Amino acid sequence: MAVSPIASLNSKLSLPSGKQQQQSKFTGQSVRAIPIRILTVGKNRSQGVQLIVDEYMKKLKNYCSVDDVRIKSNPKNARDVVAQIEHEDIAVMGLIRPDEWVVMLDERGHDVGSEQMASLIGDAGNKGASSLLFCIGGPYGHGRQLRERANISVKLSSLVLNHEIALVVLIEQLYRGWTILKGQKYHH
Repeated sequence: MAVSPIASLNSKLSLPSGKQQQQSKFTGQSVRAIPIRILTVGKNRSQGVQLIVDEYMKKLKNYCSVDDVRIKSNPKNARDVVAQIEHEDIAVMGLIRPDEWVVMLDERGHDVGSEQMASLIGDAGNKGASSLLFCIGGPYGHGRQLRERANISVKLSSLVLNHEIALVVLIEQLYRGWTILKGQKYHH
C-alpha cells in the first residue's frame, strides 16, 4: 500500500534536539526550494513594519517564492472572544491547501533556533510538501481547527509577540534559514 504525500505531510516534524547544534543537517546538501506562504491574522501594518517585510521578501525571493497573506482580525466583528477566534479559524482554514506543510507560530510551541528553522525548511522541501505555510495568529491566538491541522507548532521567542513583531522575526529567520541551508554568509 502506497503512502500518499498528504499522509506523510500530516506526520509531525521532528526537530533536531539541542539549541547548541551549530549547523543544519542540510548544510551543503541540495534542498528543494518550495514556495513559502506567511499568513497573518491582524489589522493593517505600520509603514515601518511593511518596509522591513518588503526588504526581507525581496531577499527571500532569491531562494524561493514567498507570499504574504493577510486576514483581517475579527472578520465578522464578533464581541465574544471565543466567536472571534472561531471566525478567524474558519478564515485561516479556508486558505490552507491540502498538501501544504503548516507551521503554527505559538508561544507554547517548540523552541527553535536558527539552525532548526533551516532544518524545518529543508524537511518540508525534501518530504513532498507543495508549499510551506507559516500561520501568525490574531490577538487571542489560534483556533482549534488550525491547532489540529498544523504539522508543527513553533515559538519564535519565550516572549509573547504581537503579530507585527512576530512577522518581522519570522521573515528574518526564514531568510537566515535559507542562508544557512545554502552555506552562505548572512547579510543584514
